[in-house]
Amino acid sequence: MTEPRSRDRERRSVAAEIDRVEEKRLRCQGSLERVEFRYRREQLSDEDGKGLEDEMAIMNERIQKYEKELEVLRGENRKNMMLSVALLAISALFYYTFIY
Repeated sequence: MTEPRSRDRERRSVAAEIDRVEEKRLRCQGSLERVEFRYRREQLSDEDGKGLEDEMAIMNERIQKYEKELEVLRGENRKNMMLSVALLAISALFYYTFIY
């Protein structure tokens, strides 16, 4: 049996999923910018500096993961669009061939 999260993703459109992932990526990027600003501006102990560096590394990994997921979703969206255009072209061909 599939888990509830994957079933919810199956029900969403690709465009909605792209929007959701882009929003997550933007929030993560904003958090990263705040942490980088804090890292540059404040006088931190070695331990605090190391903690912020680790946090920045984790956020960078998340951003990269979201970007890869977006790339896959955009590819799927492109495939769906091409399929829709092909179906429209076939429908128009049949319409003009048999009805017109």
